[in-house]
Amino acid sequence: MMSLLLALSLLWPLAIAGSVVWGAYRRPQAGRQAGHREGNGYFSLLWISAAWPALLLAYGGEAQWTMDIWMLGGEWELNSLSRPWLAFSALLWSLAAFHARGYFAADQAKAQDGDQDAQRRLLRLALFWPLTLLGNVLLIIAQDIASFYLGFALMTFAAYAFVVHNGTAEAQQGAKVYLIMAVVGEGLILGGFLWAAGEANTLMLQGVRESILTAEQGAWMAALLCLGLGVKAGVIGLHVWLPLAHPVAPAPASAVLSGVMIKAGLLGWISILPLGNAQVSGDLAQFGTIMLVAGLAAAFGAALYGVFQRHPKAVLAYSSISQMGMMTALVAMGLVAPEVWPMLWPGLVLFAAHHALAKGTLFMGTSISEHLPRWPLPLVWALLALPGISLAGTIGAGMISKWSVKSPLHEIHYETLIKLLSWAAVGTAALVCVALWRQWQQRQKGGSHHCQWGAWLAGIVLALTTPLWLPLPAGSIEMPPMKEWLSLMWPLPVGILVTMVGWLVTRPLNAEPPPAGDAWWLYAGIVGAALVPIKHAANRCGQLKTASVATAQHAEERIMGLLNRLLSGETWLRHHASGLMMVLAVLLAALLMWEGQQ
Repeated sequence: MMSLLLALSLLWPLAIAGSVVWGAYRRPQAGRQAGHREGNGYFSLLWISAAWPALLLAYGGEAQWTMDIWMLGGEWELNSLSRPWLAFSALLWSLAAFHARGYFAADQAKAQDGDQDAQRRLLRLALFWPLTLLGNVLLIIAQDIASFYLGFALMTFAAYAFVVHNGTAEAQQGAKVYLIMAVVGEGLILGGFLWAAGEANTLMLQGVRESILTAEQGAWMAALLCLGLGVKAGVIGLHVWLPLAHPVAPAPASAVLSGVMIKAGLLGWISILPLGNAQVSGDLAQFGTIMLVAGLAAAFGAALYGVFQRHPKAVLAYSSISQMGMMTALVAMGLVAPEVWPMLWPGLVLFAAHHALAKGTLFMGTSISEHLPRWPLPLVWALLALPGISLAGTIGAGMISKWSVKSPLHEIHYETLIKLLSWAAVGTAALVCVALWRQWQQRQKGGSHHCQWGAWLAGIVLALTTPLWLPLPAGSIEMPPMKEWLSLMWPLPVGILVTMVGWLVTRPLNAEPPPAGDAWWLYAGIVGAALVPIKHAANRCGQLKTASVATAQHAEERIMGLLNRLLSGETWLRHHASGLMMVLAVLLAALLMWEGQQ
């Protein structure tokens, strides 16, 4: 049964992608339009079901598969880590697909009426959505390098269609940045895997962990892999694609980009780093410290920069960077303090799962505020705020997830880190407040499709109740004692207060917001400046080429002129050859006679 679910989890999205191609290129145009009118267009129930086999697989129990015929030898596994990861990933993919059915209802109507641009955009998204899902599922269950890298690359490059979907200049810019950073990340990952695998002569992720732990250059291998995976995880300095991609991507695409796909880098770190191993070398521990500092810098820096953004999805993108910074710091603790990792990792998985559902719901909520349902506004805004309040650690699963990572840190007396994480939660609360305020400013009436608000409401419920449905090991998660509730809840009111004070202080300035993408524009400027001498050299080469061509043409003209003159002489000789021969014969005869007389 588990093997059947595994096959369906991987083949079903592929079959759906094939059905999209079949429907687009094999059926008559009239039949396609009839299918749209019947509600079986690009986002049919069949298309929505792409992630359902993977969701069933996650709840089927632990399992392991070894396939010698797969590439270099495949090993896939559902264990205490990959099962909950697959569960929340497949669940969010399903909700986002259901939300997409309503979100694109207007575009589907245009496609039905013959709008070729709408048809092209919807076809592209409908095709690459299940392919991106397939890559995500494969990398979660993979235990060998080839499968993990294949899934990661497939997910990364297929998601390009999400960012470029609208086709606007902003979408093309965001897609270009996304693709450049993706290529950089893939190159770093491939280099790190080849180095570690060659050092340990292994094809498995477990071998990579051992290689990093024991090799003399293990810290550098870890750095290479962590930077490559960190492009997806939004590590500070490599995060620049997130605030540029999210504002231009459709809301359901942003939900999976920030909720699920950004977690692929986090899962990669957990899979390849020797976390919790007491034999961690001094270099690896030092690398863990650097990773810890980088995570905290992202948690605070993204919050500070994000509150000044005006697009609600850009604000939420910086919130994702901030939250991923906290998770980066927690992963680093597995190297800095290995003894805490066995107690810490279930809380980190819960943190990731709750963030996925809460952030995915917040992104879906941006489409709700753009097409407000005909409900009382206080109710709508209370529902929009609920996932953000939970994300700040004040209610529901948010409070439990924050306690589940802080409690192990209490036991090893990392009080400073706990305080820093609490203040980072203040930044989360501030970002949520700003995002809701920007949504209020840009709200529009018109009514939401029932699939939009249905998926959104389901996401709210699942985000608030994450510990109840996430298949974590029994007893690994506990409710915080009541005496700790205040220490978990205070960041929300402080964040609201900080936001209000900041708004009152900065409102009279009426300054332009800093550009989304922050460091990207610095990188672009540096690369542009570095290319100036190359461009000058290219221009000089172009000028030299032009001059060389002109000289060659001039020489050719002179040679051709000489040849033409020679040819004209040949023509003259041809016409007077007989006379010249007669003269020559006479001269020779005279010469012979003169010699005879001598």
